[in-house]
Amino acid sequence: MKIFNTLTRKKEEFVPIEENKVSMYVCGPTVYNYIHIGNARPMICFDTVRRYFEYKGYEVNYVSNFTDVDDKIIKAANEEGVSSEEIAERFIKECKKDMEGMNIKPATTHPQATKEIDGMIDMIQNLIDKGYAYKVEDGTVYFRTRSFKPYGKLSHKNLDDLQAGHRDIKVTGDLKEDDFDFVLWKPKKEGEPFWESPWCNGRPGWHIECSVMSKRYLGDTIDIHAGGEDLIFPHHENEIAQSEASNGKEFARYWMHNAFLNIDGVKMSKSLGNFKTVRGISEMYDLQVLRFFMLNAHYRSPLNFSADLMEAAKAGLERIKTAAEKLASVKTEGEMTAEEKTLFDESQNFVTKFENSMDDDFNTADAIAAIFEFVKFINSNVSSDSTKAFADALNKRLHTLTDVLGLIIDKEEEILDSDIEALIEERQNARKAKDFARADEIRNELLSRGIVLEDTREGVKWKRA
Repeated sequence: MKIFNTLTRKKEEFVPIEENKVSMYVCGPTVYNYIHIGNARPMICFDTVRRYFEYKGYEVNYVSNFTDVDDKIIKAANEEGVSSEEIAERFIKECKKDMEGMNIKPATTHPQATKEIDGMIDMIQNLIDKGYAYKVEDGTVYFRTRSFKPYGKLSHKNLDDLQAGHRDIKVTGDLKEDDFDFVLWKPKKEGEPFWESPWCNGRPGWHIECSVMSKRYLGDTIDIHAGGEDLIFPHHENEIAQSEASNGKEFARYWMHNAFLNIDGVKMSKSLGNFKTVRGISEMYDLQVLRFFMLNAHYRSPLNFSADLMEAAKAGLERIKTAAEKLASVKTEGEMTAEEKTLFDESQNFVTKFENSMDDDFNTADAIAAIFEFVKFINSNVSSDSTKAFADALNKRLHTLTDVLGLIIDKEEEILDSDIEALIEERQNARKAKDFARADEIRNELLSRGIVLEDTREGVKWKRA
């Protein structure tokens, strides 16, 4: 199995630290609002990486954090007049709901930054003791970036080559020894959450959080650290500096980064009005379609989101579901015939193509192409005259491959119009009673069965997706 390592900029054979085990840390979202589809891409990509490792027999310790203390969270809390904790807990819950819709397996551990403050204080003190960090008079603690000689090895940036006007790393501050130094701990401001520390009442810098959570739940050195390519610099670069300076060991053996996602060919942003949340997508499509859409591109390739591409993904996923439905409908009892045994043996070729694609830096696009070839084979070689034993064996093989990609391919029984109307009425009653959790459950249940709701001034309208 080969992985493209951002650190070396080449594909490398994967060799785990511990035989048959994988330790994997994936940077999670900052929970101040519903997650957007840019957040969804690394979730889907690296959940699929995890699933493939497990398919290959590895035991995976998968850690993905929630950043639950941040300027955006504080701003959202102040705007609503509630605590930062309330905002964070609300959107962690909503994030998990969206992750379930995308069939993303819960992490082995989902640490939250605010619950790991003691570990952050310990690591910062260790860095101060070793001369890698220093405190200034207002209580801020900075990391001495130049003191870590390999700084820039992940992003391939050199501090001496950066011009004074470049802002991608320099953070100005009158009290700092060097403009390139970054914050490990900062003093509290009025109305912000804070924790006591030896330096001042305040809160941690963003970068230190992941270093500490990775160390606590995975150890000093991990197999894989992953996230979006926007995190390579400075976030992941700073994580390396802190972790390796503190622990005296290599932080991560392999670095994986997914490419950006655009909307109709343009970068997603609120100012352009093309900001799309996963929750918003779920009101138009089953989130399995979103997952399938994202896996149709290699994780390191830029991805463009559009209505046409989503419709194509929906149609493609339906083809696979229809093949599974065809296999499940075969009822002729009896052992496989000699011809069927030969055909079943031939179908192993599609498994081999699938595995070869996934072994080559998790090429899900080619893996899906192998599944489509398998679907064509099924449609050509299975009929109502086939034996159930043959159809079941093929169905199990198809489900095994699609499960690696996290795709649910069993069609639910079509829901009756009267049952839809009854659930809509129950949802309306739940909303009137301010039981919004139940109202959301009903919407999600209907969506999972192909029913899309639209709330209008004239009432609730629905259609079959």
